[in-house]
Amino acid sequence: MITKSFIEELKSRDLETLYKLISETKGNKELVFILENLGHLPQKFDIGIFERFTKNSNSNVRFWAVKNIGKRSNPNFLVLLTNIASQDSDSLTRREAVSSIGRMRDRQAIPHLITFLQDDDPKVILQAIRGLLIFKEDKVVVEELEKLKDHPNEMIQAVIKKEFQKVTRNSDVLPHTISPDYLKNVVVNGDVRQVLELVPDESIHLTFTSPPYYNARDYSIYESYQSYLDFLTEVFKGVHRVTKEGRFLVLNTSPIIIPRMSRAHASIRYPIPFDIHCRLTKLGWDFIDDIVWLKPESSVKNRNAGFLQHRKPLGYKPNAVTEYLMVYRKKTTKLLDWNIHQYPLDIVEKSKIKGDYETSNVWKIDPTFDSVHSAVFPIELCNRVISYYSYVGDLIFDPFGGSGTVGKSSTNQGRNFFMTEIDKRYFVRMQETLGKKGLFDTNNMSPRFYTLSEFLDIERKD
Repeated sequence: MITKSFIEELKSRDLETLYKLISETKGNKELVFILENLGHLPQKFDIGIFERFTKNSNSNVRFWAVKNIGKRSNPNFLVLLTNIASQDSDSLTRREAVSSIGRMRDRQAIPHLITFLQDDDPKVILQAIRGLLIFKEDKVVVEELEKLKDHPNEMIQAVIKKEFQKVTRNSDVLPHTISPDYLKNVVVNGDVRQVLELVPDESIHLTFTSPPYYNARDYSIYESYQSYLDFLTEVFKGVHRVTKEGRFLVLNTSPIIIPRMSRAHASIRYPIPFDIHCRLTKLGWDFIDDIVWLKPESSVKNRNAGFLQHRKPLGYKPNAVTEYLMVYRKKTTKLLDWNIHQYPLDIVEKSKIKGDYETSNVWKIDPTFDSVHSAVFPIELCNRVISYYSYVGDLIFDPFGGSGTVGKSSTNQGRNFFMTEIDKRYFVRMQETLGKKGLFDTNNMSPRFYTLSEFLDIERKD
């Protein structure tokens, strides 16, 4: 039986026997095992032995043959690899051949890589781009790559934008970890759209919110579903502007049912998470994750009563025990590491998640009920989102503050909050709940509550 250790031993002590083993192995499964486990090849290894396998009928054999040829970065194999990348029927093998050409880092490869910028496979194009970026000082290379700025594939667009588009930043923007003091631990009673106009660019580290449901509660009546979506689009456009580069928006929504007018009419179910998603991405939010909030079935409205009795197909209605937490990141060319590296090491250490944490995207959390607000966040839901998507000292925004759970959770976890709430009843309720200093509160800045006009005066003075 051929093992990894046996291959390593032959590679270091007896290359002739290894060549013979590779050449005489008949079964594709065994051959793939050998080719896959060759690892680093010594300089004296004859990679020409792999050429015959690039025409093998098995795509896995061809792939690993190409990959091993590419380890040497030898321009003598440029024509062979170009032919494979142009003619092979297997997409992975073609991509690996282009990648191998790029790894040569040889100017002879430039015209070959440029030809693959017109390929039908976006991943082949991306490998060609990767190889050409080594020669960014070459005028011809730059001209060819910039032609891709309007390519229909979004990943190709993003790569070209990152490499060639100059980003101008507002010189007035505060450093990444800093937010204006007049926003910290503040609740404003007013229309969030008007309040956002008073908030500077890139002030917020994380937004976590649950928008009012479309005409499903007494506090959210809209003329039409279209006007409801337009309202949310306007709000999250403003949120995008005030969010710091590369930071997150976590949106809690779920489909909603508008009850039927009478037994002669049907109820209507609106897919809010799915309809708002495409609008958010057009605003410049990158979709990152979907998290499912799973509630006990006993806590939701029973829709099974009729089907339980008649059991007739077409009449099945499941109980809605889930809501979505849609996670978005403000579009940026920077990786997450850039965001993390903005913080000093002591803040990073303080912010690390201690103990157990949820490893899946299904969060089993019981809902919370309130005598004043009919739809409130459970504190555990807020705790997870805020701890997973922000750092100690960050500013957390909730444009639909409701009962103020985001503010309470932020304070308990050493973050600052900024919330808006248009309903006077909920604003008063937050004054009652957030105004009380809790035993475990770690934030020394007392909450402040303003009307819109009062907040305008504060903003002007700052």
